[in-house]
Amino acid sequence: MLKCNRLHFKLQTIIMELGGVLHDFSFISPSVRGRAFPGFADKTDLRSWQLAPRASIQLGLHDGDLVSIHGLQIDDQVVLLVIGDQGNLALDLLNLGNTATPLDPNTCNLDPIQGWANSLGLGAGITQSAASVSGTGDIVVLKAKGRGSVWIAYPVAALDTVNGHAPSALEVAHQPFESGVRELPEPLGSVRDEFTVKRGSAQAYEVHEGEIVQIIDIEGQQCSDFTAFRSADLASGIETIIDSTATRSMVRGAYPGPGLFDKFYDGELRPMLNVVQDTCGRHDAFGVACTARSYQERGFPGHVNCSDNISHAAAPFGVRRRNAWPAINFFWSTWIDPHNHSLLTEESWSRPGDYVAMRAMDNLVCVTTACPDDIDPINGWNPTDIHVRIYRPNAPVKRAVAYREKEDAPMAISRESAFHPRTSLLTSHFSPARDLWAPVSFPSTGTIGEYWACRERVTLQDMSGLRKYDIIGPDAEKLLQRTMTRNIAKLAVWRGTYSLICDETGAVVDDGTLFRLAPDLFRWCCGTEESARILKMIARDEGWHVRINTLGGSMPNLALQGPCSRELLQKVVFTQPHVPSLEQIKWFGVSIARLHDREGIPFMLARSGYTGELGYELFCTEDDATELWDALMHAGEEFGIEPMGGAALEIIRIEAGLAAPNAEFAPGVDAFEAGLGFAVDLNKSDFVGKDALTRNADKPRKILKGLLIDCDDVPPHGAQIFSGERPVGVVTSATRSPTLERAIAIARIAVEFSQDDTTLEIGQLDGRMKRLNAVVTSIPFIDPQRTRARA
Repeated sequence: MLKCNRLHFKLQTIIMELGGVLHDFSFISPSVRGRAFPGFADKTDLRSWQLAPRASIQLGLHDGDLVSIHGLQIDDQVVLLVIGDQGNLALDLLNLGNTATPLDPNTCNLDPIQGWANSLGLGAGITQSAASVSGTGDIVVLKAKGRGSVWIAYPVAALDTVNGHAPSALEVAHQPFESGVRELPEPLGSVRDEFTVKRGSAQAYEVHEGEIVQIIDIEGQQCSDFTAFRSADLASGIETIIDSTATRSMVRGAYPGPGLFDKFYDGELRPMLNVVQDTCGRHDAFGVACTARSYQERGFPGHVNCSDNISHAAAPFGVRRRNAWPAINFFWSTWIDPHNHSLLTEESWSRPGDYVAMRAMDNLVCVTTACPDDIDPINGWNPTDIHVRIYRPNAPVKRAVAYREKEDAPMAISRESAFHPRTSLLTSHFSPARDLWAPVSFPSTGTIGEYWACRERVTLQDMSGLRKYDIIGPDAEKLLQRTMTRNIAKLAVWRGTYSLICDETGAVVDDGTLFRLAPDLFRWCCGTEESARILKMIARDEGWHVRINTLGGSMPNLALQGPCSRELLQKVVFTQPHVPSLEQIKWFGVSIARLHDREGIPFMLARSGYTGELGYELFCTEDDATELWDALMHAGEEFGIEPMGGAALEIIRIEAGLAAPNAEFAPGVDAFEAGLGFAVDLNKSDFVGKDALTRNADKPRKILKGLLIDCDDVPPHGAQIFSGERPVGVVTSATRSPTLERAIAIARIAVEFSQDDTTLEIGQLDGRMKRLNAVVTSIPFIDPQRTRARA
């Protein structure tokens, strides 16, 4: 029987190979006629990255590759650590000589470099063997003489980073010598085995308990079916495989991601694999691997299919043949149509080099396919190969997901915050915050306990996911006047203001707090990189004399919030006479402080926050992060300080009526409809979006209001609001308020139904089968005059 199966498989392959392709196409490109795929880059394109002060970047090298560093001034330098393909120190690979320069942990964050070195078994002393390159005012170009890796670090003093005197970010570019070659991602650790699954085929392999299997989409847009069997059960004649239904129920989602709910389960609810890293984030676990019948019924008898390929590959392990194999369809993008509940699909979200890495929780037999489907969009109509790596159990692979500033930006793997050594001792519940892992809650206190600690005492929260940019130069104010909705000309030195950046339609692109640290020096702390793109575009188009520095991850920050926050800071803050003291920092004031005395670590101190309570934000360097955390937690013991996570902050944020991206403001929603009209100054000089906002201000169609719900049911984001049978608004955020002891919601409502005390209904179960009674009210729900924050 096994021979017959193999013969059938070979015949299918021959049938496919006998045909010919007279004309072909591929979507593996950033642009094809009539279509754009921003996540793809031309195979010959020069790739470039921004290197922020105190940060580092890694590049893989081949013989003849060029590495260029742009923007390095005469008084500045970078430090390079070069490792050959055998794990040896290889400074001469880039013609850097043999004079070693140690990487200084006081001037740059060495954790990524040391973690990478540890994963390859290179030892702790490797960072002592780098080489420095000084700036010349021109581009620095280095040529590789062989294969290896280079880490480029940008050292800058801590105080220069905090006070805004750090040099501008550098541009690092990599030009491969050999064009048209897709680079596999760097190994995650020590590789035991690796192989390529050719397109239209499948391969079975064994993975031992504790080992990590990495499934890599080499070209992008390629579906790869995956299943696994318990080896011990196969030896007993039992086929125990991944059960997608059980997995969805256990992880409370369509697909497990790195974090708390991260495992694939069998039908007995026993975990088989746990997801460690996922750079794509869009997969399918609803169906089966493609089958012969699915092709036959569409007129393609004999088409190679994944189910037969799985049967053929797994047969040597005693697995019985099936016509249709349940499988996890990695990189296959599917979703449910919200109107008719049908299953929809288009091209995959995966880009070249995207992967999923999973740690085996038992000895397993796994099967991976490279899907042969060339008649559907799931592979971009262009089946390609899949690469598999198996890592030894001691590989120190951290949990991570991919982060891209924009669709066409280089991929970055999420990393731990500089405060993670402290927060990870207190919780295991983290979620992605842009490119960082942020605590969700702390089990010793719980979300509600954290909430009351912020309302009544003081809390400390890691908010390092914020984006920070320094805008410097004689035209800095002019640039900010053009882009910001506030009148920046009125902003004094050592003062801050909440502001918006809008597009031409008046829709909010980003919000944040702008601080003025000197007449020509501003610091913008915001939510996304979209701010920087607009600032950069306008500065370039106008030819203004301004420098925009991205601080990247070099300035983590904490939020110290609650009525006892000022008393706590009085115990630890030292300020020089030339900057505002703690007592002089009013609401939205800012200063440069030190911890305890004039020799303490420096940090920027701002009286701001996202809670509506009296509170402060503290910005330091990565190297000083744990010392700052420890000092604040120690000083706060007498006040009952508690660490706070994102779940408690979300409750407080909604009670305070504070807007959030993708909730209160989103594409197509102008600043007034987002409830942010207070941050728009229509009397100032021209700014982006002013014409649209001026027009919309006179005759608004919708307004942001609060809803007091007559029960504890919390409606989801996007739930429709009804007056009788007609929808008149939508819920933007909702929670249960511990203070008001009821469910509340922020909602965007038609002006005709926005008067306080108007009775409306929130739709549940498609809006028709269940309704929640609610009464319109003003926001904030608590402390409408912001007296607590101004205290």
